[in-house]
Amino acid sequence: MPASHESRTASLTLAPTGEVRHDWTVEEIEALFALPFNELLFHTQHVHRAHFDPNAVQVSTLLSIKTGACPEDCKYCPQSGHYNTGLGKEKLLEVEKVVEQARAAREAGASRFCMGAAWKSPRERDLDVVLEMVRQVKALGLETCMTLGMVDTDQAGRLAEAGLDYYNHNLDTSPEYYGEIITTRTYADRLETLGNVRQAGMKVCSGGILGMGEAPRDRAALLQQLVRLEPHPESVPINMLVKVPGTPLEDVEDLDPIAFIRAIAVARILMPTSHVRLSAGREQMTESTQALAFLAGANSIFYGDQLLTTGNPQVDQDRALFAKLGLHPEEVAKSAREACADDQGQQATLEAAMARQASQARAAELSYDATATKSYDANATTEA
Repeated sequence: MPASHESRTASLTLAPTGEVRHDWTVEEIEALFALPFNELLFHTQHVHRAHFDPNAVQVSTLLSIKTGACPEDCKYCPQSGHYNTGLGKEKLLEVEKVVEQARAAREAGASRFCMGAAWKSPRERDLDVVLEMVRQVKALGLETCMTLGMVDTDQAGRLAEAGLDYYNHNLDTSPEYYGEIITTRTYADRLETLGNVRQAGMKVCSGGILGMGEAPRDRAALLQQLVRLEPHPESVPINMLVKVPGTPLEDVEDLDPIAFIRAIAVARILMPTSHVRLSAGREQMTESTQALAFLAGANSIFYGDQLLTTGNPQVDQDRALFAKLGLHPEEVAKSAREACADDQGQQATLEAAMARQASQARAAELSYDATATKSYDANATTEA
């Protein structure tokens, strides 16, 4: 017999500020999804406020650095070479063009710059160019993120060494439904890439896509897979399917917006310290739906006119929505290394100033006034 509403509520209110767990069962996650909507939002607000400024939103900009002709057969993706979506193939962008776009993103208010390439995995000759992109974008003071497909331990290590902060590799859906969406790489392949990224010391950005014809239990199972990652992904993009003509999912039934908001809220509860990103599909959402998503615990967005190859709300629209809701971009927190570097820099400045003062004092002691009656003692300078 299913647990009563009262028993479910009692178990959920034991840790209102959000306990970090990796052992959630699918049944427990389904119980969260089944809560009355108002109660679910009440609980997620407690969790969100315990770990974040509820009015701050992390802002990222996403740029496609290599578009089209991907060998994967992801049924949602217009960049797949398996489908005729009218999308042209483009070569890897030049480093200078990427840096120019990153600088513009920074000036528009983005704190993180994400770069995506339509590859199954990066080739050696392309990786060197990508590494230079990371170094130069990082030098602008932006957080860096990349999605390049599968990466092995060596590639992940080189990306980390270049200064890459985040690596995005979505799980997309549940293990059970995955084969209905993708056949050219396995679920285990995706998990292995995430393991390589984490082992290299980078932060993980991983989430999924809702509205691909999956069952409600698949949404719970997807979130369970993300929760099992230790630590949880620092960034969790929750995407609403953008139905692109020419892809196998172009005629799939629309997902109810309230069901989407429930997924945002449950993700926030399950991963209390992660940034939950309201990602693809925002262009199709009303302001009210987006406002509910922020209320449900979403605290990250992509900012700009385009997400890889699909549309995104215009910058001016986002600014107007932020003003209407009283939201503001989240500031980039300094890493321990950067804070330490700042402290060392301040200490070096202080020591240099003290050295200058000592030098000036010494110079005063060694100087003399030729008109003075007191004679200059050369031995004193030698002893000094």
